[in-house]
Amino acid sequence: MFGGVFGGGSSKPAQPMPGTMPPGQVQMDPNAQLAAAEQEMEMVTDMFARLNDLCYKKCLIQRYNDEELTKAESVCADRCVAKYFQVNREVSDKLAKMSAAKQ
Repeated sequence: MFGGVFGGGSSKPAQPMPGTMPPGQVQMDPNAQLAAAEQEMEMVTDMFARLNDLCYKKCLIQRYNDEELTKAESVCADRCVAKYFQVNREVSDKLAKMSAAKQ
């Protein structure tokens, strides 16, 4: 899904042979696929908006003396984004483990 964004590998997943489904996957109808894609887009958009708002408030000086970011603003924003994704990944991993333990 977002492997590159959340620290996953950049290798492409293996492609199934034409006319076959990978083990454990169920074919979804086109309407369900579209609904899932729309929901995923909403989640990504929401996450980006929250990340943008959080790091903007935390890192950017509200006086706009320069048209470029200062070194401190740039470093703060970089760290803010990195921490946000690290926490997001850790929470996702923890929830996945909890979900797997219940099954």
